[in-house]
Amino acid sequence: MKPPAVTSSRILVVEDELAMRTVLVDILAGEGYRVVVAENGEVGLRQARRQRPDLILLDVMMPKLDGLSLVAALRDSGLAVPVLMLTAKGLTADRVAGLDAGADDYLVKPFSKSELLARVRALLRRAARRTEPTITQLKFGPVDVDLVRLEARAGRREVHLTPKDYGILRLLAEADGAPVTREEFLDVVWGMNAFPTTRTVDMHVAALRGKLEPDPAQPRYLKTVHGVGYRLDRSGETP
Repeated sequence: MKPPAVTSSRILVVEDELAMRTVLVDILAGEGYRVVVAENGEVGLRQARRQRPDLILLDVMMPKLDGLSLVAALRDSGLAVPVLMLTAKGLTADRVAGLDAGADDYLVKPFSKSELLARVRALLRRAARRTEPTITQLKFGPVDVDLVRLEARAGRREVHLTPKDYGILRLLAEADGAPVTREEFLDVVWGMNAFPTTRTVDMHVAALRGKLEPDPAQPRYLKTVHGVGYRLDRSGETP
């Protein structure tokens, strides 16, 4: 059996049902995460404030302090730790309530091990990106982009870009020429709770090429990496 990956990420599991709590701990510990547990909302809130975890897995229906109240209390106290809410409720209104309370993502029981771990990895990646130094200026070919003021020019021409366009460009710039997968674009630019598809990324990149590339049909800068995603080629060399 392959040994678990070594990771320093600490995850707080707040779940009142012993069976579910045990399953979650086994899955996460098996992947190398350090796991802290709480059996109700009040204990979970104390643990979150004391332990400062990297991620919280939070059940909604709990005694003493429910999940919605707990995440609201976290946000009110200034804790920006990502929260993945777990619940048996699957109605859209319930998902919206959780996200409005301050949760970052929402997973409906029952769920698969692979889906749970994918959500955990995505939230940890997004949190790590928020702590990394961000690029404020981007230049390739005749294009100049101000990622703080959200302004863009192609030569002397001002270019109107959408917030998603700026998010795509920022992620490509941070990758420094390395490929960015479609899933990473969805995680960081759209957020997993928006329910987009990888086709959405392709459509936005195609539109962005139309705004910035001299010949969108043969892009010099926003290059496709087949089977993976896209990368930014600042050299502007033709393929």
